[in-house]
Amino acid sequence: MNAAASYFERTIELLAQLRLLEMAPILQAAELCASRIAAGGLVFLFGNGHSRMMCEEMTPRQGCFPGFVALVELALSNHADIVGANGLRPPLYLEKYEGYAEEILRSFHFGPNDAFIIISTSGIRPVVVEMAAGARERHLPVIAIVSRQHSDRSPAAHSSGKKLIDLADIVIDNHCPPGDCVLGIEGLDWNTGPASTVTGAMIINMLRCEVAERLMARGLKPVLLPSHQLVGNASASEQLERFYEAYRKSLRHLYE
Repeated sequence: MNAAASYFERTIELLAQLRLLEMAPILQAAELCASRIAAGGLVFLFGNGHSRMMCEEMTPRQGCFPGFVALVELALSNHADIVGANGLRPPLYLEKYEGYAEEILRSFHFGPNDAFIIISTSGIRPVVVEMAAGARERHLPVIAIVSRQHSDRSPAAHSSGKKLIDLADIVIDNHCPPGDCVLGIEGLDWNTGPASTVTGAMIINMLRCEVAERLMARGLKPVLLPSHQLVGNASASEQLERFYEAYRKSLRHLYE
């Protein structure tokens, strides 16, 4: 079997494990999110580095709706250039810097019905640990999306000795192996084929769909973001404007 097919098969196996073993916490998390959004709260998603992609997979994304907020700190994840300005070294340093997460949180006025989803495959870096701790100090529940294998096999990096899973109310395992990459190739010293983007995006979209259904069951119709690529479609343009206005109104308590 070639490497491309091997990666496909291994990742499909992880998705099957996800379906078999994580449905209960995913449904539990969806109920928490739906109840918070129904009460006028917001569900914040935070992830640094590559985990930022999972935040943006939830929103803004076609099929998304108000209630979710991607709390993305560019200094922790903007490293497309790798070297030089906005390279990889500064974000990797900042995610280990204790106290940084609290400075992010201080910029917002969180409400009593808000909640957090924190994404980190390792779940050990100080910034994600302190983000969870800061949410808990504000009496906000925390949903963690993490690799239990990676977290369990890694020493805590925060001075408290805590990991993300120690501070989460609900833990969803992305089932990725330590180091994330699932494929070894003869002659290479390190594995390749990271899988957390695939399993993480699946978790995010399962959550989104389940929350939408549960909001509808409560008599609350989510205002969806339509595809804005439907050129000339007047109804899509009108729906886009409705989404903008609904999203703006959903943020009203953040900056009061």
